Amino acid sequence: MRWVLNGGFVLCVLGSAACLQGQEADSDWRDPYDSGGPLIVEQAAYDVTYYDLALAVDPADSTIAGTLRMDARMVAPAEVVALDLDTLLAVESISLTDLESAAPLSFRRSGSRVFVELPFTKQPDDDLSLTVEYGGKPRVAPRPPWDGGVQWAATPSGDPWIATSNQMIGADVWWPNKDHVSDKPDSMRIRITVPDPLVVATNGRQEKVTDNGDGTRTYDWFVSTPISNYNVALNIAPYEVLKEEYRSVTGETFPVVFWVLPEYLEDGLAFMPEILEHLRWFERTLGPYPFRADKYGVAQTPHLGMEHQSIIAYGANFDNGAMTGGEDWGFDALHHHELSHEWWGNLVTNADWKDMWIHEGFGSYMQALWLEDTQGLERYHEYMASVRPRMGNAQPTAPRHSLSAQEVYGGDIYFKGAWVLHTLRYLLGDEAVREALRRMAYPTEEAAWTTDGSQVRFVSTADVITVFGDVSGQDLGWLFEAYLRQAELPALLVEIEGGEGARAMELRWQVPGGLPFPMPVPVRLGDRTAVVDMTEGSGTLQVPAGVEPVIDSENWILRATQGPGFAR
Repeated sequence: MRWVLNGGFVLCVLGSAACLQGQEADSDWRDPYDSGGPLIVEQAAYDVTYYDLALAVDPADSTIAGTLRMDARMVAPAEVVALDLDTLLAVESISLTDLESAAPLSFRRSGSRVFVELPFTKQPDDDLSLTVEYGGKPRVAPRPPWDGGVQWAATPSGDPWIATSNQMIGADVWWPNKDHVSDKPDSMRIRITVPDPLVVATNGRQEKVTDNGDGTRTYDWFVSTPISNYNVALNIAPYEVLKEEYRSVTGETFPVVFWVLPEYLEDGLAFMPEILEHLRWFERTLGPYPFRADKYGVAQTPHLGMEHQSIIAYGANFDNGAMTGGEDWGFDALHHHELSHEWWGNLVTNADWKDMWIHEGFGSYMQALWLEDTQGLERYHEYMASVRPRMGNAQPTAPRHSLSAQEVYGGDIYFKGAWVLHTLRYLLGDEAVREALRRMAYPTEEAAWTTDGSQVRFVSTADVITVFGDVSGQDLGWLFEAYLRQAELPALLVEIEGGEGARAMELRWQVPGGLPFPMPVPVRLGDRTAVVDMTEGSGTLQVPAGVEPVIDSENWILRATQGPGFAR
């Protein structure tokens, strides 16, 4: 296959053999627009340690082309390994990086899988380094960021405005990689070439910008800490750059940078103080910002937003209600939510998408805590009540079997997840829940002070159960089993017996599968509240004459029908 340099960009010559690589489906085929799920043996055999992505982006014809180097360590014997790359992109060659004079390796494509035949069997602890040359027209995002790809938009002035978003479909939609959330490189280099006067904002810390003398510039970035593939992002536009040095709670300083379109420069300047205020609150609440070795960045994007590590995508257009159905809660909820993912998603990451509720449920709960800390407890409750109707309860929120991103995604991982934390707060108290959140983020003081990448780790629902149990001194497995492993919510059945005098109220939890659920129930009786012990899943309460009981008047307990006074 031939590659032609045209104005600094590498273009695939259509009709060549590599451009016409077969994509027929077989037993190795996978949906090119899904991510995660069970890991195949050809990918389980190695652990990625480093990526080096060098890419030319040509907005004139919506093409990309370049090379990807992947370094890995073998963990099992293998003579064939697999990468992922969207079928829209052609692979010119794959070679062993340390054998540049050797012939290119043989490979075959099956859907979005690229199976590479090694010249000899690699053994555990062997190093593996592959270089992939590829290019073409990447998938255009149909509905970013949820149904993603590359977005070739235009600024209000008509200049190119390019962004990637691919959490649900995988980063292989625009660059070759091992598309599985369980494997992060320890570090990554990203080198992007674009036409003048476009600016590239991406992950990590910018090391240099090179004027190539042909009307293009190359932006060289380095990510010094582990990063999920889906978090690698391109943001390209004629950006203005707003920058401040921020002092962390650790005493360290690092840059906070906002890449904003020229047309919104004044809005960006006005927004910077809120960015810093949100960052300070998260550090007080959860511990130090995790990626101090690189930066905290925000890039204005043509899509709503995404939690790309150290370069949050922000497309709310400075509208506080952009994420909340138009309701203005007095702060930019979109930025606050995406920033939360630097802790919930980027610092602690689900090893399988089945536990994605940890990213989104914990992240969503942060907006409620912010409202409490800045506007009072009543606003906290109002916010939690506002998201309660957005649950669907159609499937378990955290099933035990492996799932892809598309299979698990839905409103429940956000709002049911946040409500589980809300109910835990009722059961354990505010102080215990906040301590558990801090311990989930940083299990030790040493981890909180670390910046070398070892602070980044994978977690699962089992880890959440352990941390909340350790902090509270209680066995909480029953709560997580009922709320997260089952689709249907517990229902509270209530019967009241008696006439005009004192009455007996009987309460019983009805839980799918007859699971234990000893959730105590608060009942307001006039000017006092009684808490009914439900150790065996049921309890009784004497209701004084003339008093109308109100169950869970403050709306703490997640159950099948929500609201003060509702039995179910």
